[in-house]
Amino acid sequence: MAKQQGILPIEGTIDNITFFKTKDGFLVRKKGGVSASQIAKNPAFQRTRENGAEFGRACKAGKTLRNAFRAPIQNVSDRRMVSRLAQKMMEVIHADKTSDRGLRNVIDGEASLLERFEFNENGTLSTCFENGYTASIDRVTGKGTITIPGFVPKQILLAPDGTTHFKIIAAIAAIDFENLQNTNNSAESAILPWDKNASPAISLEVTTTANSTHPLFLVMGINFYQDTNGKDYPLLSGSFNCLAIVKVDTGV
Repeated sequence: MAKQQGILPIEGTIDNITFFKTKDGFLVRKKGGVSASQIAKNPAFQRTRENGAEFGRACKAGKTLRNAFRAPIQNVSDRRMVSRLAQKMMEVIHADKTSDRGLRNVIDGEASLLERFEFNENGTLSTCFENGYTASIDRVTGKGTITIPGFVPKQILLAPDGTTHFKIIAAIAAIDFENLQNTNNSAESAILPWDKNASPAISLEVTTTANSTHPLFLVMGINFYQDTNGKDYPLLSGSFNCLAIVKVDTGV
């Protein structure tokens, strides 16, 4: 593999030569490899086709889950979240012990492996919130509940520099991974001061479809704010806001 020199780096393909940019600079290599038709038809690539089918299924499942929690996810910032979630979905699919290879899926896998998934590696719920909380799902009623006993914010809640206030968020979704659909609902606390005064107990309830036949996911998040002239502004563009899956009910 050669490295491009000169003042006009090129990206793209010319004849059989491909020019591209990497973290090590602009590189050049000869175009080659296996054709798409070979991968699609040659028996030697059967494993490749099976792996590709399951990876595509994992990516679609990850997107469906992200869509279910689109609103709270917009408040967190993690460039690797999509790839991390796809990787976790592959673990779920690989846990499918009934389907043939290449046909394994989330429904027949182990969706409970998604419990404790952090949507933001830069600010994880497990790190920033040391207080105990309980998370429960009632499949019959479709209700999810997060209960937090009273606490002193500055003693329990690890917040980024500049924080003056915070808010607790809860959301629930029933997700149909086969048809790539969801039914969701969310709730949030008031914006509370991050200080040394005791905060009262917090209970957030959210509901989705009663008696759903689909997996149910409950998430909890914390958003941080800074008070400026009496207005609460989101802190650091959500870089340290927390959001995690705290309960999964597969119905099994």
